[in-house]
Amino acid sequence: MTDAPSTSSIPLTNDSTPNSPDHSGRNRLVINLMLVATFVVFLNETIVGVAVPRVMEDLRIEASTAQWLSTAFMLTMAIVIPTTGFLMQRLSTRAVFILAMSLFSAGTAIAAMAPGFEVLLVGRVVQASGTAIMMPLLMTTVMTLVPPHERGKTMGNISIVMSVAPAVGPAVGGLIVQALDWRFIFIIVLPIALFALILGGLRVKNVTEKTNVPLDVLSVILSAFAFGGLVYGLSSIGESIAGHTMVMPWIPLTVGGLALVAFIARQLVLQGRDVAFLDLRTFRSRGFSVAVIMMVIMMGALFGTVFLLPIYTQQVLGLEPAASGLLLVPGSLLMGLAGPFIGRLYDRVGPRPLILPGSILVSLVLWGMAMFTEFTPWAFVLVAHILLSVGLAFMFTPLFTSSMAALNPKLYSHGSATIATVQQLAGAAGTALFIALYTIGTFTARDAGATEVGALANGVHTAFMAGAVISVLAIVAAFFVPKPVEFDHAGEAARIDAGAGH
Repeated sequence: MTDAPSTSSIPLTNDSTPNSPDHSGRNRLVINLMLVATFVVFLNETIVGVAVPRVMEDLRIEASTAQWLSTAFMLTMAIVIPTTGFLMQRLSTRAVFILAMSLFSAGTAIAAMAPGFEVLLVGRVVQASGTAIMMPLLMTTVMTLVPPHERGKTMGNISIVMSVAPAVGPAVGGLIVQALDWRFIFIIVLPIALFALILGGLRVKNVTEKTNVPLDVLSVILSAFAFGGLVYGLSSIGESIAGHTMVMPWIPLTVGGLALVAFIARQLVLQGRDVAFLDLRTFRSRGFSVAVIMMVIMMGALFGTVFLLPIYTQQVLGLEPAASGLLLVPGSLLMGLAGPFIGRLYDRVGPRPLILPGSILVSLVLWGMAMFTEFTPWAFVLVAHILLSVGLAFMFTPLFTSSMAALNPKLYSHGSATIATVQQLAGAAGTALFIALYTIGTFTARDAGATEVGALANGVHTAFMAGAVISVLAIVAAFFVPKPVEFDHAGEAARIDAGAGH
């Protein structure tokens, strides 16, 4: 299906197209610089979590206050990400990169010097603003510079960043706070971020043409209320069930839902004039829509599992926090390291032969996790997480690549912003679902007279059972993932067989 035209960032075409041999070295440099920068900002997302107890002790704050370091970060991401489509239309590639890394570096510096919680929170918000821009920028740049037959391999390299950085973050953070003050988490990251900023500012070249698209202020406001409200509401469901929230989740969820309806209606109006803030014509592509649906399911399962497994291993199986964290590292590393291999397979066979077995494996593992009890050996948990990571690896790289490949190049910036936004919502929804069901299952077992450990195990069973049921939908959706699409410079689509014509 050919997407409607848009005034999004337009890949340069003519004799100096970025895909020409003369520019291959420059293209690799640009992508590698962005990969390094993205690794740094992704590492930051998980490196802070392990330092929260030290922050609480040093700044004398309660857990309910400290959790805003994570909640505010997610809220900022959800609000800023939709704006990246507009930014990549109005600004050059270099300007967007400099903006992202400047914000991240400034936020890191603020957090490193924070005398109290309020300043630290400001630093995290500024950090999140830069983080939100980097991933859509990287994906749009890759789709612009990399020819179709090499995109799987490149997206596989991106999966290393997406998997390995969050996996090693807690370990790195633990080592830092064990030997140094918690502020050194930011002090050590700051020079790396500044180095990436300076090098990128000097070496990143512009690969898109700017378009003078006006900023629709109403769309910005609606998107902030829509995505911010939904993420906050979903994130507070678990706390509400446990009776630990000041605002009932239905309030931000209702506000977010109404704002989302208004936001969509506004974009449909603006699309008629080719000035949409976030162009929703991306969903006219079946390949993009199916991939996004599958990403919602898989991201929800991943975030929910990553959140719940440490609770299960520590509170039910009795593992120490360090051992619990290390238990998740092999699977996360394997997911990242498998990315390039799976990317090369994608270039040869296309998405469906990878996504279908991947979705089946993920579903089988979740059904296995639904059988967890207080007597499950920790080695079984380790194997289950490794297999889950392998299944997700077989899905994420093909889904990211095929979803963007299904779009007209003129919609790349909007597509990458949409995918990143959906990731945030899916992560919040998955975590909320798992926490809610875990809490309900635990309370139900307690009321039935189960021991505390038995009640917690029942909560884990309830959450993973729901995840297993939902995962079956991904298997069904996998059959509808289309073959890759290649667009010519005029924006015309031509269906191609994987590996053909290379």
